[in-house]
Amino acid sequence: MMTGAKKKRSTVWRKIQAVRLEDIKAWCMRRLPILEWVPVYNWKENLVPDTVSGMMLAIQQVTQGLAFAVLSSVHPVFGLYGSFFPVIIYAIFGMGRHVATGTFALTSLISANAVERLVPSVRTNFTANNNSGILGLSEFEMQRIGVAAAVSFLGGIIQVAMFTLQLGSATFLLTEPVISAMTTGAATHVVTSQVKYLLGMKVPYMSGPLAFFHIYAYVFENIRTVQLEALLLSLLSIVVLVLVKELNEKFHRNIKVVLPIDLLLIIATSIACYCADMEYVYGIEVVGNIPKGLPSPKAPPMSVLPEVVTEAFGVALVGYVASLALAQGSAKKFKYTVDDNQEFLAHGLSNMIPSFFFCIPSAAAMGRTALLYSTGAKTQVACLISCVLILVVIYTIGPLLYWLPMCVLASIIVVGLKGMLMQFRDLKKYWNMDKIDWSIWVSTYVFTICFAANVGLLYGVVCTIVIMIFRFPRLLMICCTDFSLYIDYRAKILNLKNMKEVEYKYKAEDNCESLKQVKIVSVNSPLVFLNARKFHADLLKIIQKDGMNSQCEQNTLLCSFSNGSCHGELVQSCHSERRVLILDCSGLNFFDYTGVSVLLQIYMDCKNRYIDCSSVCFIAASLIKAMQYGGNLDSENPIFFESISSAIDAIQIH
Repeated sequence: MMTGAKKKRSTVWRKIQAVRLEDIKAWCMRRLPILEWVPVYNWKENLVPDTVSGMMLAIQQVTQGLAFAVLSSVHPVFGLYGSFFPVIIYAIFGMGRHVATGTFALTSLISANAVERLVPSVRTNFTANNNSGILGLSEFEMQRIGVAAAVSFLGGIIQVAMFTLQLGSATFLLTEPVISAMTTGAATHVVTSQVKYLLGMKVPYMSGPLAFFHIYAYVFENIRTVQLEALLLSLLSIVVLVLVKELNEKFHRNIKVVLPIDLLLIIATSIACYCADMEYVYGIEVVGNIPKGLPSPKAPPMSVLPEVVTEAFGVALVGYVASLALAQGSAKKFKYTVDDNQEFLAHGLSNMIPSFFFCIPSAAAMGRTALLYSTGAKTQVACLISCVLILVVIYTIGPLLYWLPMCVLASIIVVGLKGMLMQFRDLKKYWNMDKIDWSIWVSTYVFTICFAANVGLLYGVVCTIVIMIFRFPRLLMICCTDFSLYIDYRAKILNLKNMKEVEYKYKAEDNCESLKQVKIVSVNSPLVFLNARKFHADLLKIIQKDGMNSQCEQNTLLCSFSNGSCHGELVQSCHSERRVLILDCSGLNFFDYTGVSVLLQIYMDCKNRYIDCSSVCFIAASLIKAMQYGGNLDSENPIFFESISSAIDAIQIH
């Protein structure tokens, strides 16, 4: 026995000794992405745009931090902390260079369920200046943030555990219709939670099944208690916010710096509230005392962890799903990669570590990320610069926000959710592309409204899988096999001068050949959410194979339709050489919204030159219609054709 134990120890020691410095360096680079982009940061070209973006981001972080803290049922100052600490952690561990993490409406709403359940509200304002607790806040407020921090801490642990189990690859189960419906339903819940501030009413906290309807029933029963001053101020704030944001969006190409209307509105209403003494004259609720400085670290109350498990899972899943979508979108737009599992680690640590500094749950937000896009941010340096400015607010400007009306904060929250609420417009697209996906969207939204965001998300995933099993019972077995079942790797590289399979007229020009090679790839399997991601990855490998990754000057997408088959053809002009990829979809007998979205993504990648060569795919009559409904297929050259030969003739012409 001793000999065996010694051998095991010796084997372990040899493995430890076999670890090279290069392996350690590679691991650090993989788990600390900041080490990858900081050494190559171009200070001369990127610092100015990152600084401008950071300044604009800081304004939005402050306003949203205050608003989402109120949404989380904690003191507004904790939203400022939540806009500072998680941003630093994500900049170190996150891979999304244009992702702005921080406070988030959906995670705040979920954590509010635990806060209101465990520490019921005894008053609905923050004006009490009780110095008996930490930071000069009351014991009641510290108990509330303790629960919210516990939700953040446990949610972070769950995300880190998912990273350890490498569950990032399971995100393919979260289809776009499910995510869209869940976020839209959650945004509707957020708007509902702000009704009491918009109307200046005293509405008791309600949770549980059908609480959404109970809130509105209570509001209509007590409509006479509406505070007209608060209602008018809310309406004015919403009109100003919507109008200026629309103008900013319309003229963003003509102006380098957008008008920070959120900040200007906060300053203007705070001054007006102070001068008119609205808190006492009209009874308008204000934010109240904002403590100065950062808090000393303190562990969240571990005793409440068993009681916040449900909310922690909701924060972990909902926050990760929303953040990953933004990270993948920015990676695609700016041509870099994002590791799904690394994002689990980044967001897990962004929730765990800041929970020791009284932070509410965090995630990436669509509005802040879009702001980084529009202001020309290059890296996470923009987010770190915003942290510096937020620190200035925490230490100097914070106390001046005492007179900020709560109805104005509520207006900022509601207007900020416009993007999520506008996802209702996608219903027409889902109906035209796949009525099953439409029904999943509607039912997921209804479940989210009737219960909660995490329940709606779970229902959507389960519903999608169950419907797929009954809709195509053999698909799950197919998806577990090699992707050669989907893509026919017997595809040939054909020189058109010797090609006899297709009739065409070919005439070489003096300076270059009008067409040199055709690569044919056949798709012989359903294309749905279960295999769409792998299809995309493997197709890109085929595109980049055999020297098709050279610099391109022209992209043209061509699709052929013949007897229910699809042939997508893409032309590139590389010096004196043009190549075409024909994607034969005659075997594509079944697809859903996610499958069509992948085909559209391939087309857009080629059109916008996000991939190194021209390529593309498609068809079948129903697929043509679905793709036309799903995206903008505008092209200078023809797109759809009846046969391969007609497509090749058109390629030579154009």
